[in-house]
Amino acid sequence: MNKSEKGKKPSISRILAYVLLSIASLLSLFPFYWMFVMATSPSSAYNSIPPTVTPGSLLIENFKKVLDKIDFFQAMWNSFIVCSIVTIVVLFISSLAGFAFSKFKFRGKNVLFTAILLTMIIPPQLGLIPQYFLISKAGLLDTLPGVMVLFFLNPLGIFLMRQYISQSVPDELIEAAKLDGCSNFKIYRSIVLPIILPAFATLGIIVFSAAWGEFLWQFTVLRDPEMYTIQVALAQLSNTQYADFGMILSGVFWATVPLLIIFLLFNRLFISSITEGSVK
Repeated sequence: MNKSEKGKKPSISRILAYVLLSIASLLSLFPFYWMFVMATSPSSAYNSIPPTVTPGSLLIENFKKVLDKIDFFQAMWNSFIVCSIVTIVVLFISSLAGFAFSKFKFRGKNVLFTAILLTMIIPPQLGLIPQYFLISKAGLLDTLPGVMVLFFLNPLGIFLMRQYISQSVPDELIEAAKLDGCSNFKIYRSIVLPIILPAFATLGIIVFSAAWGEFLWQFTVLRDPEMYTIQVALAQLSNTQYADFGMILSGVFWATVPLLIIFLLFNRLFISSITEGSVK
């Protein structure tokens, strides 16, 4: 870096961009902060005027109420199992399908890919009854596999992987591997997978977060409290006659913490995937 670059002052537009990004970041974090404030406060603070914006001292007490109402840790464990398996299967299927759609030529490829994408516009509520019927016939009601199986095929994941592989994996590299006698699966395992790790992190965070926050299907399938995921268990905290918002938001707050941990663990690969896509 030369002297002129060292002494150069940041432009007004750059400063304005930083200010706007800082404000946007604070606005994004505020709901989580407010949830924490409510989790540490009595239920009356929820409707107080002026609103409560400083943390209270009831975080432990409110969480004890949650533990008295539901089996919180069992529900968290069930959710972790469901989300982990769904994420792993989606990453595997999506990357394989994305590899096939981006690097192979076969009859009906574009039609099949378009059909997969069109399933994204179908509201999931429309398939609730037939899906329930199929899961019931398969004997998977009130089981974690019954919750997971419908989410193994992810059209968004296939689309993202196809786009990333088509841009990041050179065709010449694939052809060279074929000349060396590599099978298609060996090419996928030895060449494609190491290259698409940043995309894995991005898609993994998206899928894990979506599976963690899914409620309707889990609530429909699960009836045994021992099988409850965290979203279904938290729904049991609400009462039609009286809602203890401090207790409810305490449970929601602690149920959100695993998502933050997952993001912090994989945020470097997540950012790498975004920056690589922008450079390309």
